[in-house]
Amino acid sequence: MAAIFRLSIKQLAGPRRLLLLLLLAALPIGLAVLVSLTLGEDETSNEEFVDGLLDGLLVAGVMPIISLVLATALFGNEVEDRTLSYLVLRPVSRYQIVLAKLGAALVIGVPLVVLSGVIATWLGGSGVLGSKVVLLGNDAVAIAAVGIALLLGFAAYTALFTWAGLMSTKALPYALVYVVLWEGVVSSFLGGIRYLSVRGYTLGLVHGLDERSFGELADRVIEFPAALVGVVAVTAGFFLLTVKRLHDMDVP
Repeated sequence: MAAIFRLSIKQLAGPRRLLLLLLLAALPIGLAVLVSLTLGEDETSNEEFVDGLLDGLLVAGVMPIISLVLATALFGNEVEDRTLSYLVLRPVSRYQIVLAKLGAALVIGVPLVVLSGVIATWLGGSGVLGSKVVLLGNDAVAIAAVGIALLLGFAAYTALFTWAGLMSTKALPYALVYVVLWEGVVSSFLGGIRYLSVRGYTLGLVHGLDERSFGELADRVIEFPAALVGVVAVTAGFFLLTVKRLHDMDVP
């Protein structure tokens, strides 16, 4: 299992891929800095920070894109190169193979996504660059809420896209369409879809963990227990589906 984990880290940690991921993770931080430097105290609000940066950019864009770039490649390379047989013939259970692959994606992706969200929240909430952004209710709690929610949301996306990468060699474009249409457009306009949306779960977790700082989300997020159950169910469910798919595949 450790060998598969190390091999997966090596596969995912290519210079081009890492550069792309670093640039994506830097977007929310850069936007927070730009807003703090260019807008006055009366020109921005906590609502604009939550809607534009946290939801619009980080949760709806950066987090799922980083996840799909990593997760669809976990098994996608072996499937495309027809080298999956070398992996499944190892004396390692399918559960351990999938766990090692998911662990590799999380080790690379979680620090990028969580640090991006934490730093952007700190900049946007504390106004450290000149007190030009309205303070969040409690910086420490808000930062913790964002970090925990992004970690769980990223894990759910990674489990989903890992399964997709094992189902099709074209998982990357399909996953991108899913992120844009289902998670981006449909879940924004149809409230009930949020119960079937990782974006909806993530925002529900952020609000549930710190209602005071993220009160602007109250009218458009699902209940905290539903969000927690949903994100755990997606992560565990697609992990098991990936194991089953790997077990049932006719590997050449």
